[in-house]
Amino acid sequence: MADFGRDYRVLFLDDGSTDETLDVVQPYSQVLPLEILRNERRMGHGPALSRLIEAAVERCSYPRRDAVVTLQADFTDEPSAIPALVKRIEGGADLVVARQEDGDAGVPLARRFVRRGLPWLGRKFEIPEPISDPLSGLRAYRVGLLKRAMRENGDEPLVRHDGWAGSLELLAAVAPHTRRVEETPSEVRYDRRARRSRQTLWKAARDYLDLLRR
Repeated sequence: MADFGRDYRVLFLDDGSTDETLDVVQPYSQVLPLEILRNERRMGHGPALSRLIEAAVERCSYPRRDAVVTLQADFTDEPSAIPALVKRIEGGADLVVARQEDGDAGVPLARRFVRRGLPWLGRKFEIPEPISDPLSGLRAYRVGLLKRAMRENGDEPLVRHDGWAGSLELLAAVAPHTRRVEETPSEVRYDRRARRSRQTLWKAARDYLDLLRR
């Protein structure tokens, strides 16, 4: 981001972690524009993402200009993709999704299961063109877009589900308010994860059925 030459702030949420995450991250606040938020007990991916989005929107002074970029903290998302996402927002897009190209090596079984079910999910959700990877959590949102979606949702959080289901849920929430959507490629690195994913095949199937019911 220093090379990119844009003002930025990092919001990090410690979601009730029990593995000393806070102790590891805290020193970085001395050298980065880093703000650490904390949940005393684990709320899960969906509520955590909702809290981060709300915090980012609250701190923004220029909603028509500024962007919120979301990415996983397990190192699977590629941070070097952020400048390309932001440049497309500056070029007029309201939403930019990083199309994650992950081949077969190391791809979690739950993710493979969900990808095979995308045609059925596509019939239930209006996925904006030209998004081919609605499961990607590496995205850039114009702040004004998020504000419109939050206003429409009222007191309800934008995201309730975990993992891929939360990514799809957030996409569905902002889609009606989006005028221009773009997609850009990005590598996903499962080999960087320090632990196994909490997204099991059973949980993926349960979330899948729950979204179809909704």
